[in-house]
Amino acid sequence: MDLAFLHPLYEHPGPWASVYVDLSRHTEDTPHERHLTAEAMSRELAGQGADEATCTAVRDAIEELKHSPEPHGRALFARAGQVVLDPPLARAPQGGGWARWAPLPRATPLLDLTGEDAVAVVAYVDRRGADFELRSALVREKAGSVAGRQWPVHRTSSVDWSERHFQLRVENTWEHNAAEIADALAVCQEETLADLLILVGEDREQRAVHERLPQRLHDRVVQAPHGTGSRLLDTDVEEARATHVRRRAEAELERFLAARAQAAEGVPAVIEAAREHRIDELVVRPDGPDTYREVWIGEDPDQLAVRRTDLKILGEQHSWSARADDALIRSAVATAAPAISLTPAEAAREQDVPAGGLGALLRWT
Repeated sequence: MDLAFLHPLYEHPGPWASVYVDLSRHTEDTPHERHLTAEAMSRELAGQGADEATCTAVRDAIEELKHSPEPHGRALFARAGQVVLDPPLARAPQGGGWARWAPLPRATPLLDLTGEDAVAVVAYVDRRGADFELRSALVREKAGSVAGRQWPVHRTSSVDWSERHFQLRVENTWEHNAAEIADALAVCQEETLADLLILVGEDREQRAVHERLPQRLHDRVVQAPHGTGSRLLDTDVEEARATHVRRRAEAELERFLAARAQAAEGVPAVIEAAREHRIDELVVRPDGPDTYREVWIGEDPDQLAVRRTDLKILGEQHSWSARADDALIRSAVATAAPAISLTPAEAAREQDVPAGGLGALLRWT
């Protein structure tokens, strides 16, 4: 996950209010329920020591979402009476949402709630052309269309030799249209940066388009087992997106295991790598025990240590305690290092990788 969008959170000192709001329920009572949520989150922050202006800003921001049709939720990050960042979520937060007041923003949950959201272009293919639709957890919108030759597209049932020329023209039309669709789909993928291309249609039409796509896109293609109009098609699309996310997490896990001898693993090693700007990619298993571990931070992202005395030795006069994962996310943002959650890779839990839940692939050892 590219963390660049989090930069505004680290341009100002804390403390910060971090609020995750569940917007997945849509009923007649939703506006009232969200009003109650706004009041509850504001009270929760006040109970944790947040200033009145920030509590009010959070409450007002949630109130503004009373009629929001968003399908999952929103994260709100606020300080000094202002909501600084409010990204939409690709999945609803657990437990209906929560609020925290802390020296650093609670940004780590975004790795699971926004980071691994596969974007797909669904191509509804037939012999005459195709319609494209962009799909993600947050988006479902038209993404263009292509019309091929419109005639002839159907074979005749005749076996008369006089019909051979017509059958050949049908074959040529199919091949031409498949090539047109494949070219347009490749352009659509390039413009949308889609992770997946999901083909919907008859088997022959899907295969014809698949075969004519550039080789670089072949491993992104999924042929949907159900066609247009099937109530199971949406399930096919969501399963394809979830499978892509899981496979990507598993690939990152394999990459980490392959480089494990040179990677940083565990809080002391990863903190040291962060302090020296050596993290190439931060690897997080959010349920790991070390993510909750207390570390010490200074005003700058590379001022972090396992012990408070270590910061004083480094010359930092002001320090605060913070969660290890929050401190490392801040450091990764500052050094343009991406981060990935291994939550979708079930094998990570079985292997306890990375140790304690925090690790990093390094720029150099």
